[in-house]
Amino acid sequence: MSGRNRGPPVHEALPYGRGLGQVPHPALLEEMRESQFGRGPRPLPPHPAIIEEHLAAQHQEIQGLLIDNQRLAATHVALKQELEAAQHELQRMAHIAGSIHAENDIQMREVYEKSMKMEADLRAGEAMRAELLQVGADIRKLNAARQELTGQVQAYTQDLTRATGDLQQVPALKGEIESMKQELQRARAAIEYEKKGYAENYEHGQAMEKNLISMARELEKLRAEIANVEKRARAAAAVGNQGMFSLLRTQGELEFFLK
Repeated sequence: MSGRNRGPPVHEALPYGRGLGQVPHPALLEEMRESQFGRGPRPLPPHPAIIEEHLAAQHQEIQGLLIDNQRLAATHVALKQELEAAQHELQRMAHIAGSIHAENDIQMREVYEKSMKMEADLRAGEAMRAELLQVGADIRKLNAARQELTGQVQAYTQDLTRATGDLQQVPALKGEIESMKQELQRARAAIEYEKKGYAENYEHGQAMEKNLISMARELEKLRAEIANVEKRARAAAAVGNQGMFSLLRTQGELEFFLK
């Protein structure tokens, strides 16, 4: 209640000092100070019972304030402890959050690595699927080739069967070959004989050709001579029939010889 003291400082001594009895209540001192500075007419002092009641009320109020203060202090301590506990809990939660974040990062990294591995496995599966398709196509080609080879083997088997049958006929074929060889030898001998006869005939023909050439040359000479004789005969037509007959006979002989 000292906040009510808005007056100037007191320079005069109060009527109550040390050793003069009990110091009055500050409210009474305030009233005395107000009356001392001439703030209106001085009222009558309150009754002691009222003062005691007022003091008791103030004491009770002070006790309540003290209790409230103690309660507030306890509350402050409790709140401080709760604050410290909350801060500790926050630190623990921050640590846990950091651990959880790190663990989440690790899990995310693991999930990412697993996803990458699964993607690689998927690509490998696609490649394997394509390879399996290619293998299936190759198998179909091989089956077709096997069927073709089977057909060829069957054809070769038939050829072998025919060849085996032909081999069984080899002795007869050998006999035919021997007979053909003999025929060939006889034909060769005949051809050699014919060659010799042809050579002789060719030589004879060559000689005859030479003779014919010589005779043709002689004939040409004779014809030239006959032409000359005819010229002379026509020139000497007047000689007589005897000369003409001789000339004609000579010409006939020559023509006969030439034939």
